[in-house]
Amino acid sequence: MSFEEYAALARQLSDQRRAGEQRAAAESARRRDLHAAVDYLQQRLAAQGQRLDQLGRAIGIDQPAATPTPPPTAPGTGDGEPAGAAGAPGQAGVGAYPQLPAGEARLALPTAVSPAGGGVPAQRAAAADPAVELELARRMADEADRHGQQAELLAQRPALLPTWSPLARAVAVYAACGAAAGVLVLILVLASGVGLVDGFTLGAWICAGLPAVAFFGGYLVLGRWGRPVMVAGTPPRYLPLGFLICFLLVPMAYCAYLLLVRGLR
Repeated sequence: MSFEEYAALARQLSDQRRAGEQRAAAESARRRDLHAAVDYLQQRLAAQGQRLDQLGRAIGIDQPAATPTPPPTAPGTGDGEPAGAAGAPGQAGVGAYPQLPAGEARLALPTAVSPAGGGVPAQRAAAADPAVELELARRMADEADRHGQQAELLAQRPALLPTWSPLARAVAVYAACGAAAGVLVLILVLASGVGLVDGFTLGAWICAGLPAVAFFGGYLVLGRWGRPVMVAGTPPRYLPLGFLICFLLVPMAYCAYLLLVRGLR
């Protein structure tokens, strides 16, 4: 071998070694990036799980106790477990091909068999790309975040008139309770007309009893169905406004009834 041929061979070996080092460095960087992405995704999923637990406790859903998963046993560890397919040939659930349901078995098991191999599979499923799987997991985490934000927005709204402002909701509730008390006023007036209720009792219910019942009814309704699940504390119930509405609306219903009766006469 001449010196030129030796030098060319040395350069070729050096180039191959340099290319191999570059590939190894690129593979090492890819693995570091994958590990960093896995750690970030794991932290993100853990935070999502904690937030879902908080939402579940807020709406009164009991979280089921987690069932511990037994750790995998390495083959041939000497702890009494069968060492793979060689340790228990022909035993169900042991070996390189675990027992699968019928639908999954048609997809997972090989479809071609080598005749000369005596039943040895001729092909295996292609290995999944970790980068592709991480990207799919990231997209699912993004979708879970979006649904979680929507659930939080819904949890910050009360069950009663969720799109209304607190003031409009309070006015509507107190007005509805006052209207219901106004109907009771009409019933008492009719009962007074036939002699079942005397005038003093009728006046007491119109001026104090039914307005107080309407006020406390609206107060309780706002406290029960007008409170968002995820909002700490008690939302405003506008007590002076409710008191004013109820103690004005009930006597006004009685006055409207008197005016209607006189107008018809």
